[in-house]
Amino acid sequence: MSSEFPFAQVIGDPIKQSKSPVIHGFWLEKLGLTAEYGKAHVQPQGLADYLSRSRVDANWRGCNVTMPHKQAIIPLLDSLDPLAQRIGAVNTVVRQEDGSLRGFNTDVAGFLEPLTDTLAKKHLFRMARILGTGGAARAIITGLSDNGMVIVLAGRNQEKAQSMIDELAPQGDHHIAPLDHFAQPTDFEFDDREGCCDIIVNASPLGMRGQPPLAFDFSHAPPGSIAYDIVMDPLETDFLRNAKDAGFRTIDGYSMLIGQASAAFELFFGAAPPREHDEELRERLMA
Repeated sequence: MSSEFPFAQVIGDPIKQSKSPVIHGFWLEKLGLTAEYGKAHVQPQGLADYLSRSRVDANWRGCNVTMPHKQAIIPLLDSLDPLAQRIGAVNTVVRQEDGSLRGFNTDVAGFLEPLTDTLAKKHLFRMARILGTGGAARAIITGLSDNGMVIVLAGRNQEKAQSMIDELAPQGDHHIAPLDHFAQPTDFEFDDREGCCDIIVNASPLGMRGQPPLAFDFSHAPPGSIAYDIVMDPLETDFLRNAKDAGFRTIDGYSMLIGQASAAFELFFGAAPPREHDEELRERLMA
């Protein structure tokens, strides 16, 4: 894609399923900006070539980066924002005025956005149970540990979980657990949770259409917990439905998707997206 107007893209392999063009296109339309946002199917062997061609186009503002490129793209960039450097993953590349490429990670901001009001309050204790040790978990661990959360990271591979904690949140008193620990009921009696903040995050693809379900028994959720699922298809997963049935507040995958896109949009186009239209945007995403 080349354009006579400023433009940005999302790249990945595969890319057909990406909803980023819908989101950015919606905001460009609402703001009346003369700019474009598209998608490009970039396979791993073509990543360096894509960046070489794009960086010489003054109208190319940058790209969002999806799997499998979030880590592979790092050595091809000229500089990294400190947060992206810490996480070890880039989801947004921005072309600088001199043609150099800088990598950012807006997944942290996107993930934390729906938790802003909750995390602004003072709590006696904060704990996050994070289910999954894939790429998305890296940003989530970083964002929550920076906000004073004690992390319990659950994965199938305990060594991988421990190494992620050691790398991303070495200062805290964090823990690891086998993923199947949370599948069976528990009779653990939680203490009085008033003044505590508990978050349970599905950071895995489990529960996504075509994937096995996420086995989580909500007897492991302290009273007042927030259940957060980053899966977007289906939008209401069994995990979220079971959480609602158990009386917990839920946050769906569109929340993080729209939040991370919002931060990227501003980097690309120099304007804040019109977030007052989020409900209309959700309707368009679900159409």
